[in-house]
Amino acid sequence: MEEARDSGEHSLRRTLGPFQLTTLGVGAIIGAGIFVFSGLGAHYAGPGLMLSFVLSGIGCAFAGLCYAEFASMIPLAGSAYTYAYATLGELFAWIIGWDLTLEYAMGASAVSSGWSNHFIELLNIFHLKMPLWLAYDHWTGLKIAENTVARQIAQAADPSLVPGTQAFVDRVTAIISAQSAELVRRAHELLSAPHLFGAEIGFNLPAFLIALIITTILTIGIRESARFNDAIVVIKVAVVLFVIGLGVYYINTANWGSSWVTFAPHGFAGIGAGAAYVFFAYIGFDAVSTTAQEARHPQRDLPVGIIASLLVCTVLYILVAGVLTGMVPWQEINIEAPIARAFLDRGLVTASNIITLGALAGLTSVMLVMLLGQTRVLYSMANDGLLPRKFFAAVHPKWRTPWKNTILVGLLAAVVGSLTPIADIGNLVNIGTLLAFVIVCLAVIVLRRTNPEQPRPFRTPWVPLLPVLGVISNGYMMYQLGWINWARLILWLIIGLFIYFTYSRKHSRVAAEPSAAPQSLVNRRS
Repeated sequence: MEEARDSGEHSLRRTLGPFQLTTLGVGAIIGAGIFVFSGLGAHYAGPGLMLSFVLSGIGCAFAGLCYAEFASMIPLAGSAYTYAYATLGELFAWIIGWDLTLEYAMGASAVSSGWSNHFIELLNIFHLKMPLWLAYDHWTGLKIAENTVARQIAQAADPSLVPGTQAFVDRVTAIISAQSAELVRRAHELLSAPHLFGAEIGFNLPAFLIALIITTILTIGIRESARFNDAIVVIKVAVVLFVIGLGVYYINTANWGSSWVTFAPHGFAGIGAGAAYVFFAYIGFDAVSTTAQEARHPQRDLPVGIIASLLVCTVLYILVAGVLTGMVPWQEINIEAPIARAFLDRGLVTASNIITLGALAGLTSVMLVMLLGQTRVLYSMANDGLLPRKFFAAVHPKWRTPWKNTILVGLLAAVVGSLTPIADIGNLVNIGTLLAFVIVCLAVIVLRRTNPEQPRPFRTPWVPLLPVLGVISNGYMMYQLGWINWARLILWLIIGLFIYFTYSRKHSRVAAEPSAAPQSLVNRRS
């Protein structure tokens, strides 16, 4: 709390009000989830995608109310890391801080890949083509090449097949599954990738460049970043409203199904799985809390920013999901650019182009807020001695930003986003974020018991019921992500614990100066 009152040249600049905080939240939320991952979610939930967004929104609402209480109590940069530090102790704080890297840095990587997909769509408008190996990572580029060749083979074998019909889709899927020698040969010829050490390579150049551009903006200053974000948010909210307003005239209610079986083709489990995947659409509201030391009145404005941004986006998401699944049969929804492609398939070329531009704007602001959140978490961890302070907590004397760690995080996001498939990054981001939400919900219950007298400008209602529901709903979505993502999460946490016990524990402020420990830790030890 003493750090929060610091206003010297080595502290962060306080320039953000409630409007900027809300737009930061909306800027982080509306982006890859709705413009990209809604397509993936639809293939699990079918028309029940609308309920998937409701389920994800409920889980986020529980966590959001818990975040709001902590943000008003502990107005420090660091988000869930800082809250865990004050309630559960240093080890849990390190675990969640390391886990948040999955949400923010890897999330920015996933978004940069989604941004690239829409940038490629934009180039197509002007009939410009990039080589597949330079427009996608190797695995995605090869998959697109195989799909293109499979479509050509299907049409050549049976000219009566109409592209876009279920029969055509089934035929293309069968050709890809067979992996014939002709398909593999022609796909590699189409990919035309260079070789490095005898292996084909792919490098998503647009994803790499946009991450570097956003990193530059963040390095220059928080005020400039917020102004840039405000302008982008206006554009993408307008585009979302445009999607809803125009798309409603092209809804075919038969696409929603006439019974529960057709509305939710894979049952409630499919809706739950869809919720776990489209959960990416809600990631970002918690990033508002990472800017606590840059808010003018954090106790009052942070809860407003968190809750308002979450409510606005939930309503918009449900409406967009209804439009998307009403316009296109769920089996035919495109995964890479679902909304833009839905309008394009209807012959609405101009509308599709507008949506593509809006998606680019939306994804740009999401990257900005995610990278911003990551750098502030690392800044807080370094101030507590868990990371090298001279590097991660170094504040530029002119720009007043943690410039060194901003550049490092930006480069990491650029490299990962340019080399890794978006689906793999997105699932890892989802499970890491859900874990953070579960810990924050638990921390509210703990602090109500260990420090009930602490002033709470905003109080989470119905404790412990509401936080427990947050743990259950977010834990259920973690379960739906499958064992491979659990294995990745556990491996990531093992690496983090190795760093903690070999470096962080020996250099932390708690170890060096017991009096600097959070009061809850002191009380527990005594």
